[in-house]
Amino acid sequence: PVAPPADAIGPAPGETAAMPTEPVALPTLVDVLGSSPDFSTLVSAIGAADLTETLSGPGTYTLFAPTNEAFAAMDPALLEDLIKLVTVLSYHVLPGKLSSSQLAGKSEAMASLNNKDMLVDGTGTALMVNTATVTIGDIEAANGVIHVIDQVLVPRFEE
Repeated sequence: PVAPPADAIGPAPGETAAMPTEPVALPTLVDVLGSSPDFSTLVSAIGAADLTETLSGPGTYTLFAPTNEAFAAMDPALLEDLIKLVTVLSYHVLPGKLSSSQLAGKSEAMASLNNKDMLVDGTGTALMVNTATVTIGDIEAANGVIHVIDQVLVPRFEE
């Protein structure tokens, strides 16, 4: 019998197989947001609040991302006060990667990145975060997942 060519069955004895090339990494949360014009206000705010490195880093996060339309409907003063801006933006981030299917059927207070609780409610027809509705869920990123929401989440500020 004639043997098939060596490259058809793998490396010849004594040779090592070529390592597969690295899979193309998914973009980070900030890269994903930056690729859509609907999130330009959020991306600018993340930059102003000095959170770009955190949300581009190795940790895994669940980011509830308000659209430009959601930002337009909120009090613009919150975007102008840097301390409040950092508080508001970090309130949109949960540590860890939580898909909408993991949140479905649950209703619980979850601690955001700034340790303020938000109510995540997946018991109804839509996934809710406080009073915001998730309009698009499960946008994958290398370091987490994005759920698009229709309102900016504003935590209670201690005076």
